[in-house]
Amino acid sequence: MSDVVTIDLVDPTPPFEQVRRQLTLLIETGQLVTGERLPSVRQLAGDLGLATGTVARAYRELESAGLVVTRRGGGTRVADRPTSASAAATSLLEDAAHEYLARAKALGAGPDRAIQVVEIVSRRH
Repeated sequence: MSDVVTIDLVDPTPPFEQVRRQLTLLIETGQLVTGERLPSVRQLAGDLGLATGTVARAYRELESAGLVVTRRGGGTRVADRPTSASAAATSLLEDAAHEYLARAKALGAGPDRAIQVVEIVSRRH
């Protein structure tokens, strides 16, 4: 899993959010399938060089979103849930928007300026 999930140290996005976002993408694109077991919190934290609390937070947020289920003795697995293509696309777009806004903020641009730039670029297409 650590060969698929990576942490970008120059990305202003917090590490727990990077883990959550990447696992969401893997689940919603079908690369992680229903019932597939995720690495333990300790294992993934060790593989990525993160604190266990960081990975645990990402897993909790995935569970809150209904993407994974955690059972004592059974580990954390991809949840069985009906997903429509439009719901998955919306979620992926939201993740992309969060990433874009975080990068814009790191460059000193606020949300209004970031939206302005998107509008300028969209007129060119």
